Amino acid sequence: QVQLVESGGGLVQAGGSLRLSCAASRSTGTINTMAWYRQAPGKQRELVANITRGGSTNNADSVKGRFTISRDNAKNTVYLQMNSLKPEDTAVYSCNAHVVCIDYWGKGTQVTVSS
Repeated sequence: QVQLVESGGGLVQAGGSLRLSCAASRSTGTINTMAWYRQAPGKQRELVANITRGGSTNNADSVKGRFTISRDNAKNTVYLQMNSLKPEDTAVYSCNAHVVCIDYWGKGTQVTVSS
């Protein structure tokens, strides 16, 4: 099993930055893929970015050039650096760990971007 705890959300003005953290209960170096998802009110959950154990990353088109996912295996933590935030980035951001055939989720952290 993997427990995930997100932090770093909050209220920020448009154009600002936030860094989200996801602390895992086991070594992130043993987890195949870790990812950040988000869900805005009334919308489906969507993938924001993911990173493989080998370090390959993938970003949603809507955040390319603005968000960066990274992992620090020594700290068992995955980060999401969010720059140039827009009101449409407002959502609950959740961390995901994909281990073999099982997905684990954190409880999420709220990000609100004011215009």
